[in-house]
Amino acid sequence: MFLGFDRHTLDSKNRLTVPAKFRGELSEGGFVMRGFDQNLMVLTPAAFDVISRRLNRMSLTNAKARMLRRQIFSSAEQIDLDKSGRFLIPEYLRQGANLDGEVVLNGAGDYFEIWSPEIWAQEEVKTDAAGLDPALFDDLDLATSE
Repeated sequence: MFLGFDRHTLDSKNRLTVPAKFRGELSEGGFVMRGFDQNLMVLTPAAFDVISRRLNRMSLTNAKARMLRRQIFSSAEQIDLDKSGRFLIPEYLRQGANLDGEVVLNGAGDYFEIWSPEIWAQEEVKTDAAGLDPALFDDLDLATSE
């Protein structure tokens, strides 16, 4: 499980060093893809497989399903960490998430997110404000037991 928050810097070859606490989850590789909030998402093969299976069960006649399939599959890239725990972020993904130099890594359970510090700061303001209104999350069923 990906937990916590970190800041890192892309190296001169646009590789990201994955924090040691996240590397174990990516020992079999993973997938980096465009996120839904001008960020990137990094998923384990198992998590990406679950999403892929769900997408592939969706009807091809449903326009929203086709759009979601395009967004996810066209932006997903398989990754493998090198011996230093790094992977290359393709240019089109870096540009789409406005990544250049320093990045913010945010654990999100089954995946982690990669943000530009500027966009993350805006997201953090929205998240902090949402925390002031617990009713905002009523429909999400955040129970502590099954």
